[in-house]
Amino acid sequence: MKIADFEERIQDAVLVADGAMGSMLFEGAGPQRCFEELNSSQPEAVFRVHQAYIEAGAQIIETNTFGANRSKLAALGLGDQVARINHRGAKIAREAREAAPHEVLIAGSIGPLAIAPEMREVPRGEMIEIYREQAQALEERGVDLFVLETFSHIDMLMAAIDAVRSFSALPIVAELTFSSEGTTLGGTRPADAAALLAQKNVQVIGVNCTLGPQSLLPILEGFAEGRRALSAMPNVGFPTRVGDRTVYPRSSPEYFALFAREAAAMGARIVGGCCGTTPEHVRAMAGAVRGLKPAQTVKAASVSVATPPEKARVVRRDPESGLWRKLKAGEFAVSVEIDPPKGIALERIFEQVEKITASGCVDTIDINSGTLARVGMDALMLAGALQARGVETIPHVTTRDQNLIGLQAALLGAWSIGGVRNFLAITGDPPSVGDHPEASGVYEIDSIGLVKVASRLNQGNDWAGKTLGGATNYTVGVAVNPTAEDLDYEIQRFLAKVEAGAHFAMTQPLFDPEHWHAFLQRIGGRSPIPVLAGIWPLTSYKQALRLNNEVPGIFIPEPVLKEMESAGTAARERGFALARRMLAWARTELAGAYLIPPFKRYEEILELFT
Repeated sequence: MKIADFEERIQDAVLVADGAMGSMLFEGAGPQRCFEELNSSQPEAVFRVHQAYIEAGAQIIETNTFGANRSKLAALGLGDQVARINHRGAKIAREAREAAPHEVLIAGSIGPLAIAPEMREVPRGEMIEIYREQAQALEERGVDLFVLETFSHIDMLMAAIDAVRSFSALPIVAELTFSSEGTTLGGTRPADAAALLAQKNVQVIGVNCTLGPQSLLPILEGFAEGRRALSAMPNVGFPTRVGDRTVYPRSSPEYFALFAREAAAMGARIVGGCCGTTPEHVRAMAGAVRGLKPAQTVKAASVSVATPPEKARVVRRDPESGLWRKLKAGEFAVSVEIDPPKGIALERIFEQVEKITASGCVDTIDINSGTLARVGMDALMLAGALQARGVETIPHVTTRDQNLIGLQAALLGAWSIGGVRNFLAITGDPPSVGDHPEASGVYEIDSIGLVKVASRLNQGNDWAGKTLGGATNYTVGVAVNPTAEDLDYEIQRFLAKVEAGAHFAMTQPLFDPEHWHAFLQRIGGRSPIPVLAGIWPLTSYKQALRLNNEVPGIFIPEPVLKEMESAGTAARERGFALARRMLAWARTELAGAYLIPPFKRYEEILELFT
């Protein structure tokens, strides 16, 4: 469809789009790993949804391709089926149109990537490549226009627009999603978004998803300042979880009819529905706007270039933990790593930690979190128990086991209730290596994203930009592996963690200073943040051999293996002697060290100080 023809259609009329696809497919086909896969596996189910919306009066139907980009499909093992799934989605929509009693436009649905750009770095060029691949597949199979929908970051939406415009002259509807506070997840307000989108060759701008009808209208009003035709596609309301189902409120069709009239009065040229809406809601909207003239908001005058909204200035405070004060003062910090108990008994842990800290040689206790994906007491919980006994801790926090909401809740609780002031941000071992391989890892964000989350909490804001009742002030640590096989990638991630707001780093266990020297040279001769070296006293040749060959991230050089082998029955003494040398070296070149006791015999680590 030519842009001029599309603009003529919406000049004096309100077009009605369809409603939810995913929730309708859930009702018809049951739970799926990916609703877009139904385009190939159950095309009739998708066809029936299109048909129901057309019969309800929809003049625009969206292809079942919202998540059919390489970023999302690859995570499901479907990365090589991008073209196939999008082709099938467009074909099913065309078949539904052929049976329609009235004229229907087919919109190629394109949604955001699998991860928000602020959580994990996605180069703009890569985003454009991913979106171009999907959009080309849709246009090849005859869509009339594109609907870029449910974007929570304006930069990602702009990249998607540029990807489409790099080859296509089809009309574009560009939609963002907003929180009830009136901003996107990226912090953009409606008027600012409208001003930026006005610079692009898009025909309609608007709002969809997240909010219900009445909550969405004030956002739409802010978009009217962009002097573009508007679209509005609200959710039916806020859902709840019942068993394994997501249940939406029984918002009446009459309620949506009222919404459609109010949206048209604000300049909406397209109205439709998002999550939870049904053909009945679409039928009500179609009846409400039939013959209705939308408010005239579009101006033909040239558009001035808008200044991008200024991002909130981040004011960083100095952390307040004892560990940070020591690191900042240039004093060597020593931590001892412990594993949480598998059961509920803490007496032995308390006893061992008391002996360690009473020595006067140890500053903090760092606590593993589900190492090798095995079940144990939560590290943040144990940290709180130790903090209550006067022991400073560095619990490890993994992104494997909780989603973004849970991670923030846990960190807020650990700060206020547990008295925890430091933590180490790690991505975590996959469940497949642990005791519960049937479990699923969450991994909504990785360790870089977790550092960014902590930085926002330290500023008194949650990830969505909502102001909290006070701010944390965590000292945030990150892991770094100077012996990584792909050192360029490791350095890239390390520097990204620093940029995200990390205060200090802890290395994987080191057994030769030269590994650190080589790493340091690669990053310019100096670490941007204080680093604690991992030191692990070996106790036998077989242990060293197993660690080197079976434990990810650990590399023991051949001379050390030979030294342990030649030591025979004196291997334990040789291993501790090597660890003492590494500790002495660390005192001369690094900010601190964390010590890993052999076989959880924590008191034995004190032998390194004799």
